[in-house]
Amino acid sequence: MTPPTTFNPLPGQDDLAQMPRDLRFHPTVNPSPKTLTPNQIEQFNRDGYLKGIRIFSKTEANAIRAFFDDLLAKVLAAGGDSYSISTAHARYGRVWDLLTEPRIVAIVRDLLGENVIGWGSHFFCKMPGDGKVVSWHQDSSYWPLTPSKAVTVWLAIDDADRENACMKFIPGSHHHGHLTYTMTENSGSNVLNQEVQDAEGIGEPVYDELKAGEISIHSDLTLHGSEANMSTRRRCGLTLRYTPSDVIAGMDWGQKGVVVSGTPVAHWANRPRPESV
Repeated sequence: MTPPTTFNPLPGQDDLAQMPRDLRFHPTVNPSPKTLTPNQIEQFNRDGYLKGIRIFSKTEANAIRAFFDDLLAKVLAAGGDSYSISTAHARYGRVWDLLTEPRIVAIVRDLLGENVIGWGSHFFCKMPGDGKVVSWHQDSSYWPLTPSKAVTVWLAIDDADRENACMKFIPGSHHHGHLTYTMTENSGSNVLNQEVQDAEGIGEPVYDELKAGEISIHSDLTLHGSEANMSTRRRCGLTLRYTPSDVIAGMDWGQKGVVVSGTPVAHWANRPRPESV
């Protein structure tokens, strides 16, 4: 039977507090990577991210952008907004294809091991003059996953630079474990409802400037965020989330899973490709 396409929303903090989670960084041990270099493995372990990796050609990137433009128009017409296209691989075959794209999976496999689950896909689209920040945060704060081994691939749909509010990282912040955050009060100007304060006291931010068709990849413990897009250019990226199959998902999040490498396991679903384009 095909798993449902309606999932539990982001869990509340009380729900997460009741779930025992191992929120320590687990470094990659891979002396013989097949796609990344040993230096890139070392950098990921040290800094918590990699960036500027070319996946798609300009022609391919243009086709992905055209797909998103059409999808966004339909979502907006139905009353959604530019941030509301989440768990998209469960609804759209084209996003399932991106989640399972062999060139991306090969990189993730070098970091996570042979058995990998793709479980998340969310478009983060800052429209021109959007005005909303994404505050400093760690992805692990939001997810009922344990142990903390998940990574996010950020695929640039549009060119992303400082002018149109590209993502930014705090290198090495993942070594600090799970950091204390505060709940944000003014959600109208913040895409998220959490903020790690004094993040820049941990390290100097690095801006994740990408060309369309390039990716970055970061640990679920790496502090990241983005500034408000006050430019006349859109800035859209597709986040693709992956985890080793030994990670346990609470709150039925295992139903989001797709086996992108290795063999299926009982606690993660293996969703088929949706028929919808």
